Amino acid sequence: MKKTPYHFHKMVWLFFIASILGFVFESIYCFILHGYIESRSGLIYGPFSQIYGFAAVIVILLLQRTNFKNKWSLFFISAFIGCLYELICSLIQEYAFGFISWDYSYSMLDILGRTSLAYSFFWGILGVVFIKYIYPFISKRIENFPMKMSTLVTWIVILFMTFDLSISAAAVFRANQRYDGIPPTNSIQTFLDRSYPDSFIHQVYPNMVHVS
Repeated sequence: MKKTPYHFHKMVWLFFIASILGFVFESIYCFILHGYIESRSGLIYGPFSQIYGFAAVIVILLLQRTNFKNKWSLFFISAFIGCLYELICSLIQEYAFGFISWDYSYSMLDILGRTSLAYSFFWGILGVVFIKYIYPFISKRIENFPMKMSTLVTWIVILFMTFDLSISAAAVFRANQRYDGIPPTNSIQTFLDRSYPDSFIHQVYPNMVHVS
């Protein structure tokens, strides 16, 4: 596939759909593991897990042109990419925002507590299933969108997701400042404190832990 504006259009929808699927998967996993439903959203507005959205786009951009002769090759490459991606996401969350959302230090196979070899098995399976089955299905559906209408809707999705990503990042960043005892110094920080207090942040991100 040539990297045309249509390719960009497809990546936007892939990010959007994969973010929703990631949220659904995390919610089901939580229910199976713990027996209850809790917020597994990565963004303040909407059922989105942007980590899965970005992961889907990265995997497709890296691997879609690769012709894997057997699924084992795809499995091991997906496992490696998944572990590396999870490690990087954890580092970014901690050092940019002052929080962590997962900790594998209890595992004997952990890597710096941020990912684990055990979870690499999950990433490997997910990569095979996604590349071989889920993405082809999603891709065909996106290609069937009426082009004129989908262009407008695509830009609406871009604007909304950009806003959601930005306000979510700002709210979490400001929450970190509150934990550190930093008072608001401008109208934006005051707005974030009023609109997204700690109780709200905890409700949206119940597994997020502040790192002192």
